[in-house]
Amino acid sequence: MATLIPNLNTCLSRMTSGEKRFARRLEALLEDAYLCWYDVTVGVKRRRPDFLILNPLRGILALEVKDWKLSSLLRIDPQIVECNFNGQYKKDVNPLLKARDFINVTIDMLKKDPLLISPAASHYAGKLMMPYGHGLILANITRKDFNDARLADVLPEHLVICQDEMTESADAEAFQKRLWDMFLQPFPCCLTLPQIDRIRWHLFPDVRIECRQESLFDAPSAEPAAQTMIIPDLIRVMDVQQEQLARSLGEGHRVIHGVAGSGKTMILGYRAQYLAKSSNKPVLILCFNKGLSQKLKSWIEEKNLAEKVVVKTFHSWCSEMTRTYLLPKSKAKTNSSEYWEETIQSVINGVNRKEVPAGQYAALLIDEGHDFKPEWLRLVVQMVDPASNALLMLYDSAQDIYQKSSKRQFTFSSVGIQARGRTTILKLNYRNSAEVLGVAYEFARDLLSAQDAEDDGVPLVLPQTAGRRDIAPEFIRLPNFNAEIEAIMLKFQQCQEQGIAWHDMAVLAYFNHQLDSIRDCFKKHQIPVQSGTLETAHGVSVLTLHASKGLEFPVVAIAGLGSLPHQKSEESEQARVLYVGMTRAMNQLYLTADRDSVFAQKARAACEKIAA
Repeated sequence: MATLIPNLNTCLSRMTSGEKRFARRLEALLEDAYLCWYDVTVGVKRRRPDFLILNPLRGILALEVKDWKLSSLLRIDPQIVECNFNGQYKKDVNPLLKARDFINVTIDMLKKDPLLISPAASHYAGKLMMPYGHGLILANITRKDFNDARLADVLPEHLVICQDEMTESADAEAFQKRLWDMFLQPFPCCLTLPQIDRIRWHLFPDVRIECRQESLFDAPSAEPAAQTMIIPDLIRVMDVQQEQLARSLGEGHRVIHGVAGSGKTMILGYRAQYLAKSSNKPVLILCFNKGLSQKLKSWIEEKNLAEKVVVKTFHSWCSEMTRTYLLPKSKAKTNSSEYWEETIQSVINGVNRKEVPAGQYAALLIDEGHDFKPEWLRLVVQMVDPASNALLMLYDSAQDIYQKSSKRQFTFSSVGIQARGRTTILKLNYRNSAEVLGVAYEFARDLLSAQDAEDDGVPLVLPQTAGRRDIAPEFIRLPNFNAEIEAIMLKFQQCQEQGIAWHDMAVLAYFNHQLDSIRDCFKKHQIPVQSGTLETAHGVSVLTLHASKGLEFPVVAIAGLGSLPHQKSEESEQARVLYVGMTRAMNQLYLTADRDSVFAQKARAACEKIAA
């Protein structure tokens, strides 16, 4: 069964009857290896063919679908079609010419990538490494009527599929032969998965993943002449499941359960960009972590969406509601737990008394939903305009580091999130190398036993590696904390000499006083440092483990494992915090300790097991 992107059920409402029938034939009559995109913008020129089909053994095919009836055609030539369609006169470009122009522009774009050109030793040296073609689907004209009307004079018959060749009883082999007879110069090919990803990188700028998370999936300028496209040797794109999910998110409430590094925030950004284009009211993005909020806000500003998309932490949003609607203010010490409890309750009371209007936002997108208490969710769900009713929540129970585990014992419907039947689970971790993820999982395996839940409940999802390899994480035992910092500095200096930028490195620790020592030592040795206040925009990030949540860095060091677990918090919660910290590392992870605490012993054992 072919993969249709977006999912067929989510695009039926905007399809013509002929497009629906053809899409169903694609799903039913093509094998699993086929990828079929419907009405998706392609390339920097943002063209939109009706269907684009890619097969690793065949190549790429662009198709237009028309619901014409023979009686509706007034005139047709190789350039122009005039018809009376549904009682309206229409004059348009010949759809076969439109499909040909699209595929020619697309192939010219792909040919600029030397890694998609057949090698010199090949019989097809210098050519694109796959065949390509274009065609037309006439959903309401039979082959007999096509021939009787002599349409082949302007529409070559091998480039056309007719109504009686795409019925439910159509033979799969005959249907596929009709498709691949549309190729201008067919020849054998066998695209690898990396080559398919390169093709998708060129075709769909929206699914690109930049090396740094703050860019999410930046696309090039809509004006290709304004800049020279630099094609990287190594590319990252959403996988097909992620792309299908991102493009298929329909109306209503949606929940995505995803492991760390599975691309949840990337999908949220894609969704925000889509909703902002069609919304009259603002779109609200809420998260828990300040660092993630800053990254999302920067991305929104880079996309020129700041007027349509509002990014807040939940607590800052509550503060804004209190100020805007003159709600009673807490008299407790500012930023204390009591202060925030009273502030949040004041907003809840304000909504209940209708002092704070509900339905203020066209859509609500919640990142880090695992950090939201049920009463918080119940509050913010009321902010969605019932007319649009658009809500997306991203969730990972394994990263629930702020609340007691009992907090998760609730159903989404109990807080107003109607997502039964509209939940998705992402298990593949793309952020971390297999070695980093292996150490993190070994360290926290007691916490991460998979738990299934009802469709309306909250599952705990085990991470699965996408298979990317790198050096094994290293555990370093030292006599004191200052020695830990010295060792981390040495590792980072070596990384910098190897070409890794300072801003691609981070040092994490549990306690704020440890961060002060790290910053002082780094500055003393003239290593640039940035913190939550962004002292030096291009320096090493120095953060608490809690503050690192939602971020990622190629190189991460976690200091002070010898002081954990401490007695002021539950051991399981501290282990979750460390798990989250470890999974911030994309490629390299260093763990240091000055004594053999319980966590230090577990970290050492995990590193030794993965390195063995």
